[in-house]
Amino acid sequence: MPSGSIRRSTSAVVAVALCVAAGLVTALPETSQAEQDTVAARFGFRQVPVNTTPAGARYVRPVQPGLVGIQSWISAVGAAVALTDLRGLGRPADLCLVDPRDDTVRISPVPEAGGAQYPAFELKPRRWDSTMAPMGCVPADINADGAVDIIVYYWGRSPVLFLNQATAGQPPSAALLPGTELVEPMQVWNTTALNVGDLDGSGDLDIVVGNYFPDGAKVLDPNATGDARMRMQDGMGDAANAGPSRVLLTTPTGVRGAKPTITDVSADVPAEALRGWVLAVGMQDLTGDGLPSLYLANDFGPDTLLVNNSTPGRVSFTPVKGARDMVTPKSEVLGRDSFKGMGVTFTYSSGTGLPDIAVSNITETYALQESNMLFVPDGTVEDLRAGTAPYTEHSQRRGVARSGWSWDIKAGDFDNDGTDELTQATGFVLGDRGKDRWALLQELAMGNAELLKYPVSWPNFGPGDDLSGARDANKFWVDGPDGRYLDLAGQLRMTQQAPSRGFALGDVNGDGLLDMVVANQFADSMLLLNTATGAPPSAEVELVAPGGTGTRPAIGAQVEVRATNGVPAQKTQLYPANGHAGASGAQLHLALPRGGSADATVTWRDAAGLHRAPLRLTAGHHRFELKPNGEVAAR
Repeated sequence: MPSGSIRRSTSAVVAVALCVAAGLVTALPETSQAEQDTVAARFGFRQVPVNTTPAGARYVRPVQPGLVGIQSWISAVGAAVALTDLRGLGRPADLCLVDPRDDTVRISPVPEAGGAQYPAFELKPRRWDSTMAPMGCVPADINADGAVDIIVYYWGRSPVLFLNQATAGQPPSAALLPGTELVEPMQVWNTTALNVGDLDGSGDLDIVVGNYFPDGAKVLDPNATGDARMRMQDGMGDAANAGPSRVLLTTPTGVRGAKPTITDVSADVPAEALRGWVLAVGMQDLTGDGLPSLYLANDFGPDTLLVNNSTPGRVSFTPVKGARDMVTPKSEVLGRDSFKGMGVTFTYSSGTGLPDIAVSNITETYALQESNMLFVPDGTVEDLRAGTAPYTEHSQRRGVARSGWSWDIKAGDFDNDGTDELTQATGFVLGDRGKDRWALLQELAMGNAELLKYPVSWPNFGPGDDLSGARDANKFWVDGPDGRYLDLAGQLRMTQQAPSRGFALGDVNGDGLLDMVVANQFADSMLLLNTATGAPPSAEVELVAPGGTGTRPAIGAQVEVRATNGVPAQKTQLYPANGHAGASGAQLHLALPRGGSADATVTWRDAAGLHRAPLRLTAGHHRFELKPNGEVAAR
């Protein structure tokens, strides 16, 4: 063999050896089974169905003729859940459930949650036909009258406000929750996410509507032949042709059942920030001024983080992006990513400062090879104000990079140790195991991105086809002994019979443990009752503000708890509707030391400005009214 060939062969062998050695050196550590068992012993769940198969159940949606080839893909969303308190029990014992099998939005008592029972009932818009389908529901006292309303959002129409007219002691019913249009006249929107918060510091709840398909597109209309408005995404990683999202300010009167004045201020938000294919909306005060910044998780394109600089009556948002370093791929830089943002949650792993931001993506361990994202702060609030997102991406080193085709993600403390766990919904289209269509999707992803927006260019994804449906299982991420998260869902028997979409968290039965409802796509949804034994105590904190002749949840309020007797510092904000297809109860769940109490600080903003006040927390349920003069009254 010529000497040159020998040298080239030797170089190749050395290169391969170096790669193998580097892989061995950088291989992530694994937690032993014994350690996993020890951690898992802190948790326990019992599954309770919250619905059953409806009469005439269907498992695929009618779609317009141009979408028939990808009918199963189009049909893959719609299951959603929310927890709320419609009976004044002081806990989230009422359920709003969206079931795509019959496109119903049903209100019912949570099973085994107690309280006076009432018959389940449906929320139906006055204007309704088969080209529309509900996608989610968000409880919120949107008219500030002291009664919790329900906002339902849809494909095929703009959202509807179901304004609660009940008085104290009246059981919930459809007659007491009549629907009224959010925008008039009704428009054809295709909404996949909706969130509420006081965006402008006026003291009133405002609405962010995250839209998906273009406005006017009749996605679910079998008679909409040749619909020129219908388009899929115009890129695999930079799509910006969705129906524009909306930012709506409200001016309520506080009169029972009266609709607030709605003002569309979307034109005051950078236009490029509202053209993504939104699957989740997150709100969090990142700058300490009581105003929520917005995180828009966008399918097929970069997510958007908007820092809030608004003043009463005028919204102002500044898009911020992360800075790339030598070791972070561009696709994992906040605001520059090219993944499929599908869920978002915030958790304060240090108990102070800026939150970690956890984002769901499509994360199979083959094919597209994308990743969940766990953005960990590496800077200060001043960086945000200067226009840079001070975050680096840590999902791989923390063990949460891969989970499957992932949707909603929620953070909550399920064992009362003062540290959040992460729970993540997974799975896309459940079909026959012998009809795995991932190869077709991979081929689509590698094709000409210019053709992606035309449905005819897509491979067929029809009834019976499977895309990450049979293989994926929901995740329950627990912070392990080595600082990496462990997935204990399998050990804790938390898996579901079908792909899941949304989670709603809350202590539904008042036992001091955080429970969870899982919304499953084209299958029965489940309540996971927390059965953990030996957990430390907790404080269930219900923060309310004046509303009408009563009170309303103080959305946006923040509680910080000092580290006490082995319980770490804790920080949390009340934004129950963060994420995709799941709205949690409007209570804060905080860990306490055994046999003790803890000092805390509550921060809130209303029309009078920003307030801070001390709290003393003991085990059990607490209801605090946050007053405009800065005082806190125990109720």
